[in-house]
Amino acid sequence: MKKFLLLLGICFVSSAYAQGGTLIIQNFTTNYDFHGIIYANNFAGGCYPFITSKDPYPVVVPAGATAKYENYRDQFTSSPFPVSSWEVTLASGSAATTRPWNHPSLMPGGVISNNTRWSMSKFQMYHAGTSVPETFFNGDIGDAANPCNSNPDFIDSSPYGSSKWFTITSGGTVYTYLVIQ
Repeated sequence: MKKFLLLLGICFVSSAYAQGGTLIIQNFTTNYDFHGIIYANNFAGGCYPFITSKDPYPVVVPAGATAKYENYRDQFTSSPFPVSSWEVTLASGSAATTRPWNHPSLMPGGVISNNTRWSMSKFQMYHAGTSVPETFFNGDIGDAANPCNSNPDFIDSSPYGSSKWFTITSGGTVYTYLVIQ
């Protein structure tokens, strides 16, 4: 019984630090395309590993579209706007390395996935279907509980739009949302 409880406790602690579930970027605007970099990091233990989307282009979610990132690897085949490579920094002072989406270290259940969660985005909105940025609709947004950065979880860019970052747990699954409207 003690071994069972110990194993159950280890599983619980591991799942508490597993990659923050699914990241969903919902662009409800009709006038703007989202262009951004998405980040994940360890919220405990010195903020590392630290992961960023590295395509080398930003993630683009067109006006009215939704992107879904279940994890670093599977998103490539399941998301309509996949990330082909991730930049991984394992520790403070270490060099970042670029890893393709199918690199073994990025697999679900691996050390990197188990020790990171979706944490923030740096974004710039562009006029839909163009390469013209909307100067007043951009920013750094993320999980306000993240001790590794001080980004707000809400940005009001009136009259152009607003963005909100929040997390919901449903049935034991964590969903992190970036909603732009």
